[in-house]
Amino acid sequence: MHGHPGHSHGHDHAHAAPTLHDRRYTIAIALNLGFVVVEAAAGFIARSTALLSDATHNLSDVLGLALAAGAAWLAQRRGNTQRTYGFAKATVLAALANAIVLIVACGGILWEAVLRFQTPVETQPILVMAVAGVGVLINGGTALLFLAGRKQDVNVRGAYLHMVADAGVSAAVILAGAAIWLTSWQWIDPAISIGVVALILWGTWSLLTESLDLTLDAAPAHIDVAAVRAYLAAQPGVTAVHDLHVWAMGATQPALTAHLVRPNGGDDAFLDAVTHGLEHRFGIKHSTVQIERAQRGECSDCD
Repeated sequence: MHGHPGHSHGHDHAHAAPTLHDRRYTIAIALNLGFVVVEAAAGFIARSTALLSDATHNLSDVLGLALAAGAAWLAQRRGNTQRTYGFAKATVLAALANAIVLIVACGGILWEAVLRFQTPVETQPILVMAVAGVGVLINGGTALLFLAGRKQDVNVRGAYLHMVADAGVSAAVILAGAAIWLTSWQWIDPAISIGVVALILWGTWSLLTESLDLTLDAAPAHIDVAAVRAYLAAQPGVTAVHDLHVWAMGATQPALTAHLVRPNGGDDAFLDAVTHGLEHRFGIKHSTVQIERAQRGECSDCD
């Protein structure tokens, strides 16, 4: 507080997260785990490393969905004396873990593709296409479950990207199976796999960077910190703004703290107006504002 006389205002940080995610995650995990078993069995029968690698990829996504579901459940728990912000940050950690798992899975697919270039294996393309077709339906349907809310919640977006990536991989397996059936060129399968890996990595990069930023308490990407500073500086009587921090307590819960230099002090009406503006202009519902009476020249770190 820098020893300046002031006044603070904010909101309770222990709000429970919405419960709408739970059923989506349960359905997604059940469908995809069942498909992993079917796909792995078909891969052994068809001697298809494409199906086996896709099954491994799907299994990694099931684990990713389990992480996301656990994080969504944790986010509903209220804080305690030690974890005063609650557990909403678990959604950010789960999104980061999801991005890492997806990148690792891509590495596994790429490795398998390289091996198949070296030692092609004859497969049963009709069975491969049939099973991969089921995969497109299951993964595409599961992705639709996470369509809503993916832009606002990085955790939901991670689950959505996983399912879209899985549907893309299954579609590529269908194309590979059809091409092999028509031409008997076994190298087509690993070639398409490498293209799918590149596509998945391109789509995952933004998820990785955003979740890493949020883990490091960077300001959420959709919040313009310069605009927030300008808004606070423009409030009546405010001569300086310093110690402004914007971060995310969870995937959808931005928070703010700031010190405002206001020689005439502040009252509840002023603070209510400021926090109301922060919520409606920038979506920041959790804010703590410190009012200080020091003039600009008396504050060593004002900016």
